[in-house]
Amino acid sequence: YQNPLAPKQPHFKPRAKHVIYLHMVGAPSQLDLFSYKPELVKRNGQKCPDHMFKGKRLAFIRQRPTLMGTRFNFHRHGQSGIQLSEHLPHLGGVADELCLVQSVRTNHFNHAPAQLFQHTGFGRFGRPGIGSWVNYGLGTENHNLPGYVVMITGSVAGAGNSLWGSGFLPTLHQGVEFRSQGDPVLFLSNPKGITSQGRRDIVDGINFLNKTALADVGDPEIATRIAQYELAYRMQSSVPGLMDIKRETSATLEAYGAKLGATSLANNCLLARRLVEKGVRFVQLFDQGWDHHSGIFASIPKKARQLDRPVAALIGDLRERGLLDETLIVIGAEFGRTPMLQGKSNGGAANNVGRDHHKEAYSMILAGGGVKGGISHGRTDEFGYRPVENPVHIHDLNATILHLLGLNHEQLTYKVQGRHFRLTDVHGEVVKGILA
Repeated sequence: YQNPLAPKQPHFKPRAKHVIYLHMVGAPSQLDLFSYKPELVKRNGQKCPDHMFKGKRLAFIRQRPTLMGTRFNFHRHGQSGIQLSEHLPHLGGVADELCLVQSVRTNHFNHAPAQLFQHTGFGRFGRPGIGSWVNYGLGTENHNLPGYVVMITGSVAGAGNSLWGSGFLPTLHQGVEFRSQGDPVLFLSNPKGITSQGRRDIVDGINFLNKTALADVGDPEIATRIAQYELAYRMQSSVPGLMDIKRETSATLEAYGAKLGATSLANNCLLARRLVEKGVRFVQLFDQGWDHHSGIFASIPKKARQLDRPVAALIGDLRERGLLDETLIVIGAEFGRTPMLQGKSNGGAANNVGRDHHKEAYSMILAGGGVKGGISHGRTDEFGYRPVENPVHIHDLNATILHLLGLNHEQLTYKVQGRHFRLTDVHGEVVKGILA
């Protein structure tokens, strides 16, 4: 028996060893946070041009809408002069670490299919998530913790746990959901009356039978069960202390805005740093609440405050500990938001406007882990409607993440039902312009 999660050699020398991937569930408006369009502001309230609506299919807008510029101010930050919304001052403080990709595009404009496409490369259920592919390709260096950990604030994304599922890969490659309250992992504590030695004896007995079955039939899922029983036993001692942020200094807690005993994006960002310190390969954070079809100008500042401080603290903390260069941070969502208004802009509905789903162009942020800092890559037109320079498809982004981890996206494959599958399907080009 060989541990299927043992460390594996990458295809070539990696720039990053770990990934922290933050998904803003619901899709924030890039036009109000990351992508300033003065011409859109200037033409606010005008009917949108025909090319932006005629013959196009949008999720909810049915009649020709008006253009809507942001009501927020944007400021330049750092030596790079990257522009960010006034509601992201802390991220502005680390602007020279950020790689702002402004020309991301995807294939789907409904939440669940787009979420699946972003993380699995396919708009329907059944494929492995990117963290599972990385777990499969590289294994893990810490045998006391999962190689792939997931943490959630708010409700689960529409596509559910398929976003961190293993699909057709052996199931031990799926993400393990950690919680910041109670048992960090469900059923981690021993039941009443069961001692640690008693649990060890149970695991040994079960795995003796499993190893016998594995030798007889060679089913890889049996190897998965063996590995998972052993990992679960080791996690009983390794996980509780790791998830206890009381061990952090008051200055660190304050920097993140973390609170003891709370469940928040701030706490999860701090826990992500602790997990990476212990060698966890892939940490995925899901933060719900970014679906702003209405009330966008009241909602964005609140959500931005929840994001801004902890993410900036995470970047600074990793840099201070010498971990940023080997940790790739990815911040994004399943799609973007339209430059056109959704709702009514007159009368009592003036503050109840929003933006519809937009798959043609949006923004994502990368930092650390082998990407250039202080750059804005790609460009959209004057309304932020479509890319006009260096478009980056989701398959390209995923190919680049794998590349930074030392994995060739065309070689990282798994044969099932007579075909070799990969995360990027039959597409994807590494975005060389953002590599340091």
